Amino acid sequence: MTGHAVYRVVQEALTNVVKHAPGAEVRVRLATRADRVEVAVVNDGRSVGDVVEGMGLTGMRERVEALGGRLRVGAGDEGGFGVRAELPVEEVAA
Repeated sequence: MTGHAVYRVVQEALTNVVKHAPGAEVRVRLATRADRVEVAVVNDGRSVGDVVEGMGLTGMRERVEALGGRLRVGAGDEGGFGVRAELPVEEVAA
């Protein structure tokens, strides 16, 4: 489930870049920790003010939170826009 959620977050975030910031450079970062997976999709497009969540961001948030994770969206550190998700690592039954 976590892997599928990470895939869908990246897919939707990239779709949003194409839709709202065509031509922007995009960085996708994936990091695994002992207890969680972190994914960030950040573009260098135009900065945004207040974020109004549409269907895509709402769907990402619902998917991540249903798995006990956290989603943050908004201006990137150097302008642009970023989507960052932290999801717990699934335990594998022995």
